[in-house]
Amino acid sequence: MMALHLIKLCVGADSIEDLAVWQEGREKVHREAGRVDAQGRGEIWHTTRMFPRRREEVLAGGSLYWVIKRVVQVRQRILDLRPVAGDDGIERCEIVLDHALVPVRGQPRRPFQGWRYLKGEDAPADLGAGASRSGKAIPPAMARELSELGLI
Repeated sequence: MMALHLIKLCVGADSIEDLAVWQEGREKVHREAGRVDAQGRGEIWHTTRMFPRRREEVLAGGSLYWVIKRVVQVRQRILDLRPVAGDDGIERCEIVLDHALVPVRGQPRRPFQGWRYLKGEDAPADLGAGASRSGKAIPPAMARELSELGLI
């Protein structure tokens, strides 16, 4: 079975660094609340209204690709999909994520609501740690600008 990914807008973040800072704060809150992973770190999850019907395909190695400033910039491996009830009684989905933020080759995207499925063959390739197409390191500010333009 080929992995199926999800793609979602990262509202409120201007960069991968913004997303990382926000998730670090949530990790601390979750750890203090006792919601920890096997390594004792606080879990990271994103709650969404709709539960993926293709759960098994997503859990077969899928990632959540984040669109930041209209460009797919980073992904996180999906560890679990959990049904949860909100305070209003409405059923929702917790997308449990790996802590690692993996930068990807920039791919422009128009705004959309909710999440969408993303086939493996349509997913942007990983960049690696600050690497350019040549494999040489790019300064973070330049990498962010190039990614926002969809050039990396």
